[in-house]
Amino acid sequence: MLKFGKWIASHRVLVVIIAILLLIPSTLGMIKTRVNYDVLTYLPAENETVKGQEILTEDFGIGAFSMVVVEGMNQRQAAELKSKLEKVEGVESVLWYDSLLDISVPVEAIPEKAKDILYSDNGATMMIALFSESTSSDVSMKAIRDIRKIAGESAFASGMTAVVEDTRELADKETFVYVGISVLLCVLALAVAMKSVVVPLIFMLSIGVAVLFNMGTNVFLGEISYITKAIAAVLQLAVTMDYSIFLYNSFIENKHRYPDEPERAMGHAISNTIKSVVGSSFTTMAGFFALCFMSFLLGKDLGVVMMKGVAFGVIVCVTVLPSLLLFINKYIDKAIKKADEKKSGKSGKSVFEKLSGFITEHTWVFMILFLMILVPAYYGQSHTKVYYKLDSSLPENLPSVIANNKLAEDFNVHSAYMILMDSKMNQTAIGKMVERIKDTDGVSQVVGLDSLVGPAVPVSMLPNGAVSKVKNEDYQIEIILSDYEVASDEMTCQVNEINAILDDYSEKSVLVGEAPLTLDLIKITDHDFKVVNFTSILAVFLIIFIVFRSVSLPFILVAVIEFAIFINMGIPFYTNSTLPFVASIVIGTIQLGSTVDYAILMTSRYQKERHSGKDKKEALLVAHKASSVSIIMSASGFFAATFGVAVYSSIDMISSLCFLMARGSLISMVVVITILPAFLYLFDPLIAHTTMGFLSDKEKNKNKRNMKNNNGGNGRRMEHGYEA
Repeated sequence: MLKFGKWIASHRVLVVIIAILLLIPSTLGMIKTRVNYDVLTYLPAENETVKGQEILTEDFGIGAFSMVVVEGMNQRQAAELKSKLEKVEGVESVLWYDSLLDISVPVEAIPEKAKDILYSDNGATMMIALFSESTSSDVSMKAIRDIRKIAGESAFASGMTAVVEDTRELADKETFVYVGISVLLCVLALAVAMKSVVVPLIFMLSIGVAVLFNMGTNVFLGEISYITKAIAAVLQLAVTMDYSIFLYNSFIENKHRYPDEPERAMGHAISNTIKSVVGSSFTTMAGFFALCFMSFLLGKDLGVVMMKGVAFGVIVCVTVLPSLLLFINKYIDKAIKKADEKKSGKSGKSVFEKLSGFITEHTWVFMILFLMILVPAYYGQSHTKVYYKLDSSLPENLPSVIANNKLAEDFNVHSAYMILMDSKMNQTAIGKMVERIKDTDGVSQVVGLDSLVGPAVPVSMLPNGAVSKVKNEDYQIEIILSDYEVASDEMTCQVNEINAILDDYSEKSVLVGEAPLTLDLIKITDHDFKVVNFTSILAVFLIIFIVFRSVSLPFILVAVIEFAIFINMGIPFYTNSTLPFVASIVIGTIQLGSTVDYAILMTSRYQKERHSGKDKKEALLVAHKASSVSIIMSASGFFAATFGVAVYSSIDMISSLCFLMARGSLISMVVVITILPAFLYLFDPLIAHTTMGFLSDKEKNKNKRNMKNNNGGNGRRMEHGYEA
């Protein structure tokens, strides 16, 4: 590693040139990577509802639909609007009154139920726009934009495609602002800690290179979710910033050893940093690796991108960053000189030294606090409420949200989804099944051929073009209009009841649309939460076991960080807040993987001091003093990188994730600084017996002598050589 470090230091110009050249394909790759704004597409392909969506697209050329509420138009104007909408690229057809009957037929002459479907009491009418491609396709989203442009203020396009389009527009507008805020706050936080602005700017520049490498290589994945795109850069900055600090501190330390040989000092710094950051990156990557085990493939999307991000962070940290720091070596020399002069003029104990003394002297107090907080924290995190309705994460003033509200106000329709009904069933069976569905609680209407024209007009009398849009040899489409909101408990009961009715008549019939897809999402993510938690804990546990060669330390360190996670996830319960479902699944594994390093840092130093012969009290004090500043700086950087985004973002899915990460970093910091010392002190005898190389040979011999004296009844009772 030392040879590698010296090579990088002596070829710094070449390294920077190569990095700049690689930014060109990275930027092109980032531009060409498609972004998916519909999280429901990440449901497993084998799900029955997902298969139903595919049938809908393949057999009917319908990938999605939108209920368009039209206000302030008479029959002829509405017919003209419908004709214009049908010409929009991506719109397969528009179902309305004139699809079946001539507009010359008076509204009063149509069946009462059909009138209720098509017209509201305030004169508004509803059209159903059927899209040829899926909800989140570029064609469907452009169709929504065109519909809005053609209709102006007279029509409101509701539905998932409209929600996805608004999400796209909002996310694209805000993503670059997220990065800007994170960089600004990180520079400010590091500038305060390091008494320098130039060095933090170099940090941001090198991390920016790693981010572009990561985002550019996403092109090989085909596409990424908008959530991944929005937070990947911010999260990569937060979890890899420590690597830059490690390298810089090692460089400063080696510059004292080799004051007139900056390249040699950097070579040693790179060698030392590789050993530190590779081990640290494993725990972080373990957390993201656990996300890849989710059935809901959004976890794999975020997990793969972030594992790449951490890997690129390590590579850039030991190649590009050293090269950039050597370019400003003279500035660093001046900063070191000022810091040394300031340090030599100080006397007495610092605030951190006093804090360390207090905490290590009162370990029993913090152990009591741990026991007092544990139960309410666990209860709170296990009872925190989450929501699954996707447009609930968006601002109320977006066109799609306004349109959905209009649909609810004018037609008392809060959601709509489809039945792919077995068309080979006889008409009598279809009629009975539809009647039972209409009688289901919360179903306001079932829109199909019979309901639109009434029993007096046989289906055979209708135009073939109109019939073929909703019926073929295998399936017939019926649209269910519901009084219940998607993802509500009432909707869950409604979908389950309708599925049971469908099974009574034909196993071939299936529900498709946002409501049944969301119900699948709820079932899957509940399972995923358990899988991700177990996998992340197991992965981190194994890494700690290998690093420390200890049986007890993995339990202790994971328990401390899990306690911090319980507090973080329990707070929403006590503040009566509801989290988006994604946050509840991924935040635990991200917090564990990203902040367990704090505990590893302090424990490593404690092990080193115990092995050198210090007793547990003295070793704990030294370890606490040595690691607290680094832990606080690391947590502050993580907080700075994520908190600004949490405050700024208009998308609650992103805002909640970033806020939980920001708060989680601070909670983990506090828990490690206060609770972990109590664990190390209390369980020192257990750690000594279950950790290879924890004590020096001298200490082991001393313990054996004391144990021998205890067994003989001589001397005071000792516990592994120390007073109990």
